[in-house]
Amino acid sequence: MIGPDLSIVDWNTRGLNDQGRKDTIHAFLADTRCHIACIQETKLDHIDQQTASYIGGLSLRSFAHRPAIGTRGSILLLWNEDHVEVSNIHLGTYLISANVSIRACGTSFKLTTVYGPTDHAEKEDFLSEVVAAKPSDDSKWLIFGDFNLIYQAEDKNNNNLDFRLMGLFRRALTNCQLKELKLQNQMFTWSNERETPTLVRLDR
Repeated sequence: MIGPDLSIVDWNTRGLNDQGRKDTIHAFLADTRCHIACIQETKLDHIDQQTASYIGGLSLRSFAHRPAIGTRGSILLLWNEDHVEVSNIHLGTYLISANVSIRACGTSFKLTTVYGPTDHAEKEDFLSEVVAAKPSDDSKWLIFGDFNLIYQAEDKNNNNLDFRLMGLFRRALTNCQLKELKLQNQMFTWSNERETPTLVRLDR
């Protein structure tokens, strides 16, 4: 919740190239009646107005889409134009950024939604792009999504840790002067779904 009466949904769908998944997202967003939705990993290289409106539960008709490269990545940002004004949209390699203003009160902030790469060779470029997205110090900023990185050992349920990448992520968060919104009611957001699973918090 940001400011008066603003509801935001963030969801890594792991692909919207199946009609059943589109139907699920449509039903959920229609039920929540959120004002902004950020969908990571659509795996779609193109989304038209009709598809975006359907996915958005019909009330989220305005959209911006960072297309997939092959089947990798991609981000869909949806919003209710009656409730918020979205401007200065920037499609990055790993993120979408935009300025958001709540029409009812004029409260404004920068919103950035990310989908971090799974390839370790790209993670430093991703963090550089995140740092470059930081607005001026007098601006409010909300950044969230699937970072595909952790910055502390308790974000994983085993000791298979990459301390170099953890350090790079911590420094990026410090440079961006970000304060984390703590996850409630669960510790992890991803599982490899094996009999003895690896559990990690990748979304924040």
